[in-house]
Amino acid sequence: MASRLIVGTRGSLLALAQTRNVIHALQTTLPHTLEIETRVITTTGDVTLNTPLPEIGGKGLFTAELDAALHDGLIDVAVHSLKDLPVGADLPNAPLVLGAICQRATVQDAVISPDGWQLATLPAGACIGTSSLRRQRQLLRARPDLQVRSIRGNVDTRIGKTRSGAYDAIVLAACGLDRLGLAHEVTERLALDLMLPAPGQGAVAVQCRQNDAATRAMLATIDDLETRNAVLAERVFLAHLGGGCSLPVAAWAQSSGDDLVLWGRVCGATQDATIDVRGQGRNWRQLGEMLAQQALRQGARELLN
Repeated sequence: MASRLIVGTRGSLLALAQTRNVIHALQTTLPHTLEIETRVITTTGDVTLNTPLPEIGGKGLFTAELDAALHDGLIDVAVHSLKDLPVGADLPNAPLVLGAICQRATVQDAVISPDGWQLATLPAGACIGTSSLRRQRQLLRARPDLQVRSIRGNVDTRIGKTRSGAYDAIVLAACGLDRLGLAHEVTERLALDLMLPAPGQGAVAVQCRQNDAATRAMLATIDDLETRNAVLAERVFLAHLGGGCSLPVAAWAQSSGDDLVLWGRVCGATQDATIDVRGQGRNWRQLGEMLAQQALRQGARELLN
C-alpha cells in the first residue's frame, strides 16, 4: 500500500538536514512504500535577522507559519527543532500534536573559535556571540569579563561571521553542528554544569494534526519514548516558569532506571542570582511541576521579571 506525505520544514541547511533524517527514519521503519514531498516554508524568524531574539520575544518565531500550513492542510507534518516549539504544543487536546519526538542527539552547547580559544582561555574582554539569553547569562556567570554580543543567522552564516573577525568565538548547539558535518569546527563542548541546555535541545519533533489518525500512526513508528519523557519534563518546567523559549531558563532530564532525573536552572545575570534545582521521579509532568515550584519558591519569578 502506497501513502503520500507532505513534509513542511524551514529552509535552513540544518532544518533540511533534520528533515532528511526524519524522512529516512520513516522510510526505514514503515513496511509499505511512502511517497514523500518536502515543502519549504519561510518563517518570521528566518527573515527577522537584525533584532536580537530576546527583544522579539521568541514565541512561535520559527514555527507559526508551519503551524498555519498544517492547519490549512498544505502540509501533513512539520519538522522542528523541539526547543523552538512554544510549550503550548504539548497540550493533549490541541489541534496540532507532537506525533513523534525522535531519539535525542547530544544536548551540549559548543564553542567555535577560529583561533582555537576555549571558554576558559579566551583573552580578557574577548567578544563572544550568541542569540540566546540563556547562553549569555551562563557565559557571564563563568566569565564576567567577556563581551557578549547578539548574533543571528543560520549556522554557516554565524561561523562565517566568526571567521571574518567580528567575534572571537561563538556558542552554538553541538547537535546542529554534528548534523551538518561540522563537528570539526568545535573547539570545546561545554560541560553541562557550566552550560545547561535549553529545554528540548538536541531533540527533533514532528508535528501533525490531532485528527489525522493515519499520519499519527506513521509517526508513532519513529517516536522515542525515553526522549519524549525527558524533554516533556523539561518543557513542563519551562511552562510553569512562564513558557517563553527566549527566557533564560535551562533544563536537562535523563533516565535513571525507571526514574527521570531533572536538573533545572533559572539563569541570573550573576552567579549569586542563579537558581539551580534538581529532582527525581517517575512521572515527567509531576517532576517538571515540582521543580518549577521549587524554583519559584527560591525567587525565580522575580529573577525572570
